[in-house]
Amino acid sequence: MRTEIATLGEFGLIDRLTEGIKLENESSKYGVGDDAAVLSYPSEKQILVTTDLLMEGVHFDLTYVPLKHLGYKSAVVNFSDIYAMNGTPRQITVSLGVSKRFSVEDMDELYAGIRLACQQYNVDIVGGDTTSSLTGLTISITCIGDADKDKVVYRNGAKETDLICVSGDLGGAYMGLQLLEREKSVLKGEKDVQPDFTGKEYLLERQLKPEARKDIIEKLAAANIIPTSMMDVSDGLSSELMHICKQSNAGCRVYEEHIPIDYQTAVMAEEFNMNLTTCAMNGGEDYELLFTVPIAEHEKVSQMEGIRLIGHITKPELGCALVTRDGQEFELKAQGWNPLKEDK
Repeated sequence: MRTEIATLGEFGLIDRLTEGIKLENESSKYGVGDDAAVLSYPSEKQILVTTDLLMEGVHFDLTYVPLKHLGYKSAVVNFSDIYAMNGTPRQITVSLGVSKRFSVEDMDELYAGIRLACQQYNVDIVGGDTTSSLTGLTISITCIGDADKDKVVYRNGAKETDLICVSGDLGGAYMGLQLLEREKSVLKGEKDVQPDFTGKEYLLERQLKPEARKDIIEKLAAANIIPTSMMDVSDGLSSELMHICKQSNAGCRVYEEHIPIDYQTAVMAEEFNMNLTTCAMNGGEDYELLFTVPIAEHEKVSQMEGIRLIGHITKPELGCALVTRDGQEFELKAQGWNPLKEDK
C-alpha cells in the first residue's frame, strides 16, 4: 500500500503524524495545532536549545538505514546534546523536507521512530513543519531542555589536574558504518539478498540506533558530581578533546590503554585491517559523554559503572597528546568526521 503525500496535503500529513500526541512535561503548555508552541519554564532553570540538520546522502544512506531507525536516531542525537550540557531534554520540533519518492507510509515509519525516542526519554513533540524537497529527505530537529542555573556544564571549564572521563565504549558506531558500507558495495545490484550480520549486532546497533547517556547524567547527579566540562562524542574522541582543551585553554594526556573498546569493535577493526586506536579516537557517532571532573572526585568516579578514566588535563603549553602503551606521546589530531571537508 502506497499513499502519495499529495493526497493528504501538508496539514493533513502533519495531522496524521502528530495524532494522539500527549504532552508529558510540565513546561509544555501547548503543543502542535497553533501558530506556535507555548512553553513555560520556572525562573530557577536555564533553558537549553540545540538544533541538528540531517541531509540524505551526507548524514545517512537509505540503502541500509531503515526509516524508523533514522527517526529514532535523529531525535536521540539532539537529546544527547542537551545531556552534554548536564540538562534534561523536554521538547522537540521536527521539520521535514520530503521528495516525491516518499509515501505517507514512509513518513509514518520515520515518525514512529521519532515518537518512540520521545517516549523513551520523556520528551514532547510540540511542533515542526513539512515541505517538499527536490533532493531527497532532509530532517531538522530542534530540542529544548532545561538545567538548574548552577548546574549547566560548558566545554570551557576544564582545569589543570582534572581527570578526563568517558562513558561506554568507543569506535563501535564507526565500525558499524564500515560494515554497512562494505555490504552495500558487495551486494550492489543484487536483489533479495540479505547480508549475514551474526555476531556483529552490537556494531549495527551503535550505528543505527544509538542511545543518549541519560543514565550517566543521573549517576553523576546522584553522586553529587558536577563535571567541570562536558560534551558528547559525535565527531570522534580526538576532536572533542581538542574542543574542550581549546575552549578551556588547557592541554591533555590521554592513555591508549585506558580507552574503552568493545570486543566486537576490535574484531571488526582487525577484519578491516584498521588501527583499532585510530578507530576509537576518530570514529565519531558514539554519542558517549566525555567530561572532566576535579581530581578530588577520583575515588567516586572510578567506582562508577560505565565510566572510564582515560587521562588528565595539563597546562596548555604541554599540548594535547595520546600516550601509547609503550609510553610514546603523539599529538592529537582531529581526524573525525567533517561534512564540510572536500574529498581529496
